[in-house]
Amino acid sequence: MDKIKVLLADDHALFREGLRSLLTDQDDIEIVGEAEDGLEAVKLVPQLQPAVVLMDINMPVIDGVEATRMILRDNDAVGIVILTMYPQDEYVFEALKAGAKAYLLKDTRSKKLLQVIRAVSQGQAVIEPEMTARLLSEFRRLAAEKEEKSPKVQTLTDQERTILTLVANGASNKDIAAELNLSERTIKNYLSIIFQKLQVNNRTEAAIRAMKDGLVGSS
Repeated sequence: MDKIKVLLADDHALFREGLRSLLTDQDDIEIVGEAEDGLEAVKLVPQLQPAVVLMDINMPVIDGVEATRMILRDNDAVGIVILTMYPQDEYVFEALKAGAKAYLLKDTRSKKLLQVIRAVSQGQAVIEPEMTARLLSEFRRLAAEKEEKSPKVQTLTDQERTILTLVANGASNKDIAAELNLSERTIKNYLSIIFQKLQVNNRTEAAIRAMKDGLVGSS
């Protein structure tokens, strides 16, 4: 059985030690590296190719949100789990907009953390129930603001709609390329065009815009 490769990114050595102790006891999880700041995490991901990164927010050099954004720019299949002490809405929203798959507080029980790591390694996003209503409210507000400010989006081609549907369903560039028998570079080019047409900045915003405007169906 292939183990889930995990990278720890936290500037507190004692907290990393606790995570290491917990995770090394799991037969299906392997810690492949540790980072003391956000930039180190960004550099380690392409070298170590983890399936999951446990990412703190408040770290030196660059914070966890920016590190998440930078990692996913070129490694979109990596599952980022934010593990922090900050419950404030603005941190949650920014982390998820950056592409994080889950947002957990550091007082989360170990059993829950392990469940989330395993789910995220399978490409799933995990949103805590208490955060869902707040997120939906924020997304509605952002969508309303964007609709007021943005002109009508350009028409998508059938191929672009197909790719956008796969993005909205959580597929990575690699998955989409395999599904459509295209190269990952071609998929990246398609996504750049889609983002431009939809007037969005990333995959999460594209998926939200697509669902809101009825450009794709949810599954």
